Amino acid sequence: MTGRVRTEPAGGETAPRTEAPAAPPAPAVLRAGGRRLLRAAMRRTRALMGVLVLCTLLRVLATLATPVMLARAIDAVHTGRPPGGALTGLAVVLAVAALADAGEDLAGSYCGSHVTAWLRHRLIGRVLELGVPGRRRFPTGDVLSRLTESASGPAAFPVQLVSVAATLATTAGAVVALGLIDWTLALAFALGVPPAVVVLRVFVARAGEPFADYARHQAAVATRLLDAHQGIRTIRASGTADREVARILRPLPLLRDAGHRTWAVQGRVGWRLALLAPLLQVAVVGVAGLRLATGDITPGGLVAAASYTAMAVGAAALFDTVVALLNCEVSAGRVQEVLDTVPAVAPPPRPVALPDGPGRLSLRDVTVRIGDRTVLDRLDLTVPAGTGVAVVGASGTGKSVLVSLVGRLLDPQEGRVELDGVPVTAVAPPELRRAVAYAFERPALLGATVHDTIAYARPEATRAQVRRAARTAAADDFVRALPDGYDTPLDRAPLSGGELQRLGLARAALTGARVLVLDDATSSLDTATEMKVTRALQRLLARRTSLVVARRPATAARADLVAWLDGGRIRALAPHAELWADPDYRAVFGTAPGPGG
Repeated sequence: MTGRVRTEPAGGETAPRTEAPAAPPAPAVLRAGGRRLLRAAMRRTRALMGVLVLCTLLRVLATLATPVMLARAIDAVHTGRPPGGALTGLAVVLAVAALADAGEDLAGSYCGSHVTAWLRHRLIGRVLELGVPGRRRFPTGDVLSRLTESASGPAAFPVQLVSVAATLATTAGAVVALGLIDWTLALAFALGVPPAVVVLRVFVARAGEPFADYARHQAAVATRLLDAHQGIRTIRASGTADREVARILRPLPLLRDAGHRTWAVQGRVGWRLALLAPLLQVAVVGVAGLRLATGDITPGGLVAAASYTAMAVGAAALFDTVVALLNCEVSAGRVQEVLDTVPAVAPPPRPVALPDGPGRLSLRDVTVRIGDRTVLDRLDLTVPAGTGVAVVGASGTGKSVLVSLVGRLLDPQEGRVELDGVPVTAVAPPELRRAVAYAFERPALLGATVHDTIAYARPEATRAQVRRAARTAAADDFVRALPDGYDTPLDRAPLSGGELQRLGLARAALTGARVLVLDDATSSLDTATEMKVTRALQRLLARRTSLVVARRPATAARADLVAWLDGGRIRALAPHAELWADPDYRAVFGTAPGPGG
């Protein structure tokens, strides 16, 4: 198994993917989107940001005041004055700095967790809105990477942003203090500022692309790993684990290259700043020593000058903060990329109510394209109300695509789909979900218990209603045999494929929808169970419109009509018995025993 493992949603509910994978956005676009999202996040946490800024401001002021208090204490001792007042002031300043630092850490943690929670809620909501078409553009592993790594990265942004402001404020205050001690000290420091600014600007301009590439290649590894995990049985049975490991790790050279480029840019900038900072410190302290020798500053002034110089060159540490902020921008940009994606199936701006109707379906001139391939080509199909129609066609002819249009799991590029005379695109999604119910080959287990998964679309349903739906799907007996019956947690409910399908049928039966769509929903049933479920379905589907994706002649034979899909259009709409005389129709199913299936 050397190709890509076919991925499916939880439980295997499948539908077509209609979007090609999008090219990764340019680093500048990615960072611009990240900045927009980060600004929005800051607005949502403005109260906590206010506390964080206040604590940071107190810490900066206390830090700037510390050398002054220290200088006063030294000069008091040097001149023989009592140092008690200066030492008390120094103790107060240090206590304020410590308390402000603790408050900073607490406010920053709360602010970061709020940002992460908000980003994850928005990201999950948009992924669910994108639905089936969005799964091709953003595969499972990619979404997981964005949800974990990318959404948590910006948690550091509030603290880092305030840290930049605090560092700049501390540096500016230190330079002003140097000027107040002696103007030549401030001038000596100012000479080193332009080179540092140029180095940082070059880093920001060059580091965006490798940072973005690194995150993208990490997501590619995660996507391949999840693909392989979903196909683990096939991989083990085929004995191709070594090849799968190689496939999963194939992006590693690209990941390594992006990492090397990132480290190279950081290294070139880091050593320059690491060299500039001590040279600048030595220069300022040297000038201060000369001014002390000429009597222009006091010994306390020399100590204060050394302290303020150390604070000022602390701005070199902004490099690490800039790296962190750039990571935050890239991470937020990856989240914003998903948020900026417009759902292919959007709710109507002015919803139209469905009339009370029996469920008449009409597909008019419908065209659906997947990539460069036209799957449905100006297809026309009318399903009379209360009629059961089996959709039949060779593999890949678009049977699942066709039935997905009815409940708007996807929309056609051209044409109209109507339910009881109303375009489904004009109906509010919740109302359409109540009118059209689906049962899939491998239904997803959603909820906490077996009761929850049957009542997923109708959480208000009573136990009696849930049991009635389960009996309809021939599921009541095995559910009651579970350890806690309907209250059995799903992770403690060992279910076969056929039992899963019967739970999906029970879920569909509970909705009371006017249209039922069964996408190969009985394929995993054994013969005896299928007979039971077939009798139950006959009661369930009586006087109800249904579309059944049929891959076996027996399933097609039980339907009122068969919609034979061929070449993107309906080749025939007739009973199974009539179509069976056509050898091309029989070829759709392969070898079959006879017209009854």
